[in-house]
Amino acid sequence: MTETATAPTPPTRYTGSRVPRVEDGRLLTGHGTFVDDIQRPGMLHACFVRSPFARALINEIDASAALALPGVHAVFTAADLNPDVHEQWYSSYGPKVPDTPRPPLASGEVRFVGDPVALVVAENRYIAEDAVELVEVDYEPLTAVADYRDAQTSGILVHPKYPNNVAGGLAGPPPQVVEAAFASAAHIADETFYQQAYAPVPMETRGMVVEWSADTDELTIWAATQTPHEVRAFGARLLGLEPERVRVLMRDTGGGFGQKVVPMREDMCVMLAARKVPAALKWIEDRRENLMAAGQARHEHGHARIAFAADGTILAAGIEHTQDIGAYPTPWPVGAAAAVGLLFPGPYKVPLASWSTTSLFSNTAGRHAYRGPWQFESVARELLLDIAARDMGLDPVELRRRNMISRDELPYPNPAGMPPYDHSSPLETFELALKMLDYDAFRAEQAAARAAGRYLGVGTSTYIEPTATGQEYYACEGAVLRVAPDGRMTVIVNGGSSGNSLETTVIQLTADALGVPFDNVDTIQGDTAVTPFGSGTAGSRSGSATAGAVGEAAAALRAKLAELASPRLGVPPEDIEVADGRAQVRGSGQSSGQSSGQSLTYADLAGPDGVEASATYTAKAPMLWSNATHVCTCEVDVVTGKVTLLRYIVGEDVGPMINPNIVEGQIAGGTVQGIGGALLEHMVYDEDGNPLASTFVDYLLPTTTEVPHIEYGHMETPAPGPGGHKGAGEGGAIGAPPAVINAVADALSPFGVKITNLPASPAALVALLTEAGH
Repeated sequence: MTETATAPTPPTRYTGSRVPRVEDGRLLTGHGTFVDDIQRPGMLHACFVRSPFARALINEIDASAALALPGVHAVFTAADLNPDVHEQWYSSYGPKVPDTPRPPLASGEVRFVGDPVALVVAENRYIAEDAVELVEVDYEPLTAVADYRDAQTSGILVHPKYPNNVAGGLAGPPPQVVEAAFASAAHIADETFYQQAYAPVPMETRGMVVEWSADTDELTIWAATQTPHEVRAFGARLLGLEPERVRVLMRDTGGGFGQKVVPMREDMCVMLAARKVPAALKWIEDRRENLMAAGQARHEHGHARIAFAADGTILAAGIEHTQDIGAYPTPWPVGAAAAVGLLFPGPYKVPLASWSTTSLFSNTAGRHAYRGPWQFESVARELLLDIAARDMGLDPVELRRRNMISRDELPYPNPAGMPPYDHSSPLETFELALKMLDYDAFRAEQAAARAAGRYLGVGTSTYIEPTATGQEYYACEGAVLRVAPDGRMTVIVNGGSSGNSLETTVIQLTADALGVPFDNVDTIQGDTAVTPFGSGTAGSRSGSATAGAVGEAAAALRAKLAELASPRLGVPPEDIEVADGRAQVRGSGQSSGQSSGQSLTYADLAGPDGVEASATYTAKAPMLWSNATHVCTCEVDVVTGKVTLLRYIVGEDVGPMINPNIVEGQIAGGTVQGIGGALLEHMVYDEDGNPLASTFVDYLLPTTTEVPHIEYGHMETPAPGPGGHKGAGEGGAIGAPPAVINAVADALSPFGVKITNLPASPAALVALLTEAGH
């Protein structure tokens, strides 16, 4: 869009500054509005009957005792809800991918512990939970595939239509591409790495309130979601409604991390059931349900290889990746797995690469997206580089220096099939993080500690990640900018508050784009009835996408204000500049926000009805490359296996930061989740498929006692997108696990310990030390 008026850089820039978050006031004082805070007249409550078996036939469901309980309105089974499904597909992949089964309720057979079998609707949650216990289900237990690693050889099928339990697979360059390089290599690092299942565990569990108006054929949904417009589109497809008949509202969401990107099976049930009950229907997941049935992530293994020349330079790399997708993954898991292979070369000068990935069903909770869903590529690569360095007698830092891409070598080809790396600084952030640590000084401290019988370690992890993809669905973001009669600004975007502070950042962007005070801007988000389309919080896209949308809407608004000012100032629109809260004749030198013969304020131009402009931004670049290096130091007690983290440093490059506080908050949150995945969190199943970690007694989360102060070093390499901004939401969760594991392995290197299985729990480390003869 061509502007008829352009704004100079405002005297006060909010973008790039540590502006306090506007949402903190309500959240920290308990005035947030989460989905469980929603109350509707006569509202009913839903609770699920869930399978106690990992695999069993459903012979009969008897709900008579539950229906006889006072206060129970209905008990729905698959026969009641499943036939009402009109269409069921997600916008990100579209209807044509070979998606996996996803029935609202289990029909004929349950396929994991926690599989929803029936939906009870009652006057309140207490009665609903009591009624769940009264629903009699006649199960015929069957042998389950409890471990996906046995899925292809067990002879048991999770879904009859998928031979050997293979949901699908994808491949890049074949092994033949790299075989000559491996045959001529002076050294080959070759390991199989296994990562355990763990999950996002958001502070707020899943939930929604759905209200059907039969008089108007309209559906209203209050949801805990990262994507209000996707919930609207999905709900409309599911029920066969026009999208205009569905309204989705979300105000505050207590964390999503991928688990709340798209509606899952329980959400479908509530939407379908809402049309069969006389009032709004609320479902709020409890913590045990969340850990048992909301889904799992990260569960996978990979055979990784890297070939090196005699001087340590990389000749080729390859990975054969296999992932557990559980019984009912959401969304299509096969496409997402390809990123593991595509990104396995990482920020290194790798001439040749090959990869393949296979997705296997098991009788466990379904796989879902989780902050950097492809992060196993970094786990496998970075752990293998440390192992290779020790085998070659090199310091792991030196091996990386010989192979890492620097900023002045960009663009640099990715041999696995991704677009070339660009606008990033892998080697520079690596050196920045090492300088912050004072790497040589730590090595000296480590040597002294070992002499005294203490085992310190240091680990690094360097990654590069695609953010703000230009893929069709995720490329678009809309914004509306409105000037009220009193001159106050409102910015309206899809948004929604799920912890990534879009409220604050869009106000910063708007204030700068129109040259108005930060405190003079409001924002409306999270209501599909009034917000323009946006594809939500996913793929580290929100900063760049909203910057583009706000920027283009601001250009349109400035043009409109110039048109309105033109007859009153007596000059053509192109002779008017719109900035600093006013429109003025170019060269007039007006510096006050007050009106004069040469200047009009926004309020003067807004008139009694106000004035607004809208725009839809479409990303042009296929992706924007963010990168970082994580450095972790630790001490390991070789008797108990306890790991104590000492320092944690992140040197990152997400381009020019809109708000450094928010960027650092995103890095910290992801890093803590990655630390949990490296050391503590584990969704354990027994041999029959029973979950053994369905409460916080068994599923261990990192606390302030396990997490050290996180130190940040920033570099800002602008991207070709709006403002040069790049994504920051997922990197912490990608970089942390390998950095932590490498630090632990470095601490235990005097004992010859090699860590290839996660998590590095105390028991696991003691077992490795025992195996090594300590």
